[in-house]
Amino acid sequence: MEELRPPTAPRRLARLARQRFVEGLVAGLPGLDNELQDFLTQLMGLTATQREMQTRRDLWMRYQQRHQAWIAGCTRALSEAMLPLVSTTRGALPAGGGFELLSDDVVENQIIASRMALTVMEHTGNAFDTLRQFIQHLEGQELDGRDILRPETVCLLFVDQWVEAGMERGDLQTAIDPLQRQLGELVLREYQAVNAFCTEQGVKPDNDLRSKVRRTAGGASSPAGLASQALQQSAQAFARESAQASMHGMPSQGGMPAPGRMGAQGTAFGAGMQAFMTPLARARQRAQGVMGQLRRLLVQPATGFDMVNAPPASAALAQALSAHRAQAQTYYSGVATLVEDYSPAAVVQLVGAVRERSTELKAKASTPGEKAIIEVVALMFQSILSEDRIPPAVRVWFARLQVPVLRVALAEPEFFSDVAHPARRLIDRLGGVVMGFDATAINGSALEGEIRRVVQVIEQYPETGQRVFQLVYDEFEKFLAKFLTAKQATSKLVSVAQQVEQRETLAIQYTIELRTMLRDMPVREEIRDFLFKTWAEVLAMSAVRDGAQHPDTVALKRTAADLVWAASAKPHRADRAKVIQSLPPLLQHLRQGLALLGVNGPEQDAQVKVLTDTLADAFLSKTASIPQAHIDAMARRLANLEDYISDATLGEMPLNADNIELMLGIDASSIHVIADNGAPVEPGMVAWAQELQPGAWFTLDHNGASAQVQYVWQSQRKQLHLFAAPDGSSYLLQLKRLGAYLQSGLLVAQEEEALTMRATRDALAKIDANPERLLD
Repeated sequence: MEELRPPTAPRRLARLARQRFVEGLVAGLPGLDNELQDFLTQLMGLTATQREMQTRRDLWMRYQQRHQAWIAGCTRALSEAMLPLVSTTRGALPAGGGFELLSDDVVENQIIASRMALTVMEHTGNAFDTLRQFIQHLEGQELDGRDILRPETVCLLFVDQWVEAGMERGDLQTAIDPLQRQLGELVLREYQAVNAFCTEQGVKPDNDLRSKVRRTAGGASSPAGLASQALQQSAQAFARESAQASMHGMPSQGGMPAPGRMGAQGTAFGAGMQAFMTPLARARQRAQGVMGQLRRLLVQPATGFDMVNAPPASAALAQALSAHRAQAQTYYSGVATLVEDYSPAAVVQLVGAVRERSTELKAKASTPGEKAIIEVVALMFQSILSEDRIPPAVRVWFARLQVPVLRVALAEPEFFSDVAHPARRLIDRLGGVVMGFDATAINGSALEGEIRRVVQVIEQYPETGQRVFQLVYDEFEKFLAKFLTAKQATSKLVSVAQQVEQRETLAIQYTIELRTMLRDMPVREEIRDFLFKTWAEVLAMSAVRDGAQHPDTVALKRTAADLVWAASAKPHRADRAKVIQSLPPLLQHLRQGLALLGVNGPEQDAQVKVLTDTLADAFLSKTASIPQAHIDAMARRLANLEDYISDATLGEMPLNADNIELMLGIDASSIHVIADNGAPVEPGMVAWAQELQPGAWFTLDHNGASAQVQYVWQSQRKQLHLFAAPDGSSYLLQLKRLGAYLQSGLLVAQEEEALTMRATRDALAKIDANPERLLD
């Protein structure tokens, strides 16, 4: 059978490919609409607060009213996206070379679309790269930055039409997960269909990058020169693909904007997106972009690395890795002596020794993919070992992780695409914890000993892959929880802070339950105020100090019911006699409870007088009567009050600095209690505060003084957060105040980017500048 050949009009074929893609998307719109309909219907049926359920019903109603307009708008916009390519009189899309001021609506739409595009690109994988090569072969040029074939262009179209249909961006944020998931599947399906169409038409672009090299005036290149030029062009194409990531606020390989057709809109878009994102969100966006760049580099045809099913290491390389394990102790014992003087020259020698080992392993590799992986991992560890803030003694143990990590990278391609891979997480945690210590503080410490143990465990089990990294990561987290609070002063402060949170939490919950019990009872306002504002704290204090079912706590609970009964009208002589008999022990319990809160002397007498005046009115039947059955039910509920409370009722927790110092019983001059003060704070900042990892280092600006602090502890309910400075000072912050400090820049993370992510960026920058090194 005669081999099919590309048609004589390749641009016409490229136009047909786009037309098939657009038609496929239009055909898939009803399925996407049904997916959103199902999601919003299920969401509306979930149990939540009254406000949330009403919000979901409103969203469902808006979608019912507007979804047809949205689908119609998407259909029309997709068709119009073909017009510049169909018409021969319109010419190319405008280049957008000049600067222009974008409206907030445009910027917000682009922000949402960029986030959707990241997920869609994860779904499409290599299918887009294959399609891009087909079109580039047919048209002789790279895809335009706004080509309808690009995922980011498709996503922006769907977002624009959502707003044009009269629906809110907040609604889109609620439905974005099912939308981007379904859209990713649809786009992948159409990419694959268009790729099959191009193949059927006989389009066979050269996968070998060497054939795409533009020769210089010097004429033909040598085979070695061709390989070098091919990798150079591969890196350039890779950089152009990274331009979109730079638009999203992600740094390109060298930290500079990557070349590409970003234009003025992209510049304004990047700036606008940064303004809308928290540092945590920016770091995550950068991480996704960097991992995407690394993945695209490794799957280039010149390397041929399979990101789905990694082949086993070649025999020669596997043998070299096994030999390295046997020689590791001897090899690194020599390396360890290099860093004992902590000099810059010693660090250079350490990096050089590790580089030499990588070169030896690379020489044993038999495939371009193996060489590329060895080079990337080597460059990552070169960056890590050059980090001045890691104490030199710890760098030796980091160096010993290089070969175990290389083993994992060769066997598990997700190491290059998953920022949460256990090997990456472990290195990031180890580095994040030690980078705030100086060499004298870390040498010989329990922390150094734990890092040594972690590395040795990993070396002992080289064949277990990521499982051993996950195991030691979990063990290291448990160690940190104890190590960071091991100092006696810190340990006592943590214990007191935890008690304070428990007490304040119980006080809030007890107050809510007391309000529920008395909702339908005719109880005088003086008694209500006392129970809600004072006695709830008494019960909480006793429960934390002695236990919820301790006899003293049980007696104080009973006192609340007795007080309500005594304060109700007593029209019968028997009831009045009972009040006279029970009044002395009731007052005694009331005074004991007030004393628990430190209320004594005249202040205590004043509160008791208000209560006795109310009891006197009840004795004279000047108050309303409460049925005995209600009193008995209240007493039973109070006896087992903890069974009725839940975290769902927890609101804002007050924090009293004086109580902290009083409970410590020690000199608290070095302890700074920073309670909530009502300062406005964005919800995203509060969420960020709850995600901080113990061990991370920050710069804190408090009352005009700047200090380097380490995040050492968070309370069980994440309402209290403790930071410790090297000079012994401690800072206890309440949740919302912590969010306010993060928001205002008074608390700044010393590392916004994870150690392995920065190392990956450094590696990509070196490969971008010197692509020959990847395979040489």
